[in-house]
Amino acid sequence: MTEPINQEARGPVTPARRNRLADGPEALFVYGTLQFDAVLEALLGRVPPRTPASAQGWRAAALEERVYPGLVAAPNATTLGLLLTDLSTEEWAILDAFEDDRYDLRKVPLTSGDSGWAYIWADGDIRAEDWNADDFAARHLQQYAARCARISAELAKGAIDAIK
Repeated sequence: MTEPINQEARGPVTPARRNRLADGPEALFVYGTLQFDAVLEALLGRVPPRTPASAQGWRAAALEERVYPGLVAAPNATTLGLLLTDLSTEEWAILDAFEDDRYDLRKVPLTSGDSGWAYIWADGDIRAEDWNADDFAARHLQQYAARCARISAELAKGAIDAIK
């Protein structure tokens, strides 16, 4: 069974979400579903430039009853992901609306010496095991990307309203 995609994200961009972008984030470190071209294409209509990246001291944790992960502090772990660059203001707003309020947007140091902004899981429901991207791709990606495509127009409208 697959749960709904970040149900809270379906509403308009709230002032609290808008404030998360007030620091003018630049590159976004992605470690879960946003690593997949199909998901990015469904949400943004394109796949932004990206490079492999990793964050030491963090892990992409499997979450209870969710197919997507949460980035949580883990001193002895390193999470592999991608660094998305050249995101427009509207694309940042879309991705921020997509990530629900259970995530905090924070800058994290990367093993390259650079830093990137990442959506950190700030709530409970963390499982002991790491999230498995291969399992997600095999079992959930197609349906997940299709759902992202269905909500993308609403997210884009909220993003445009937020940056006006």
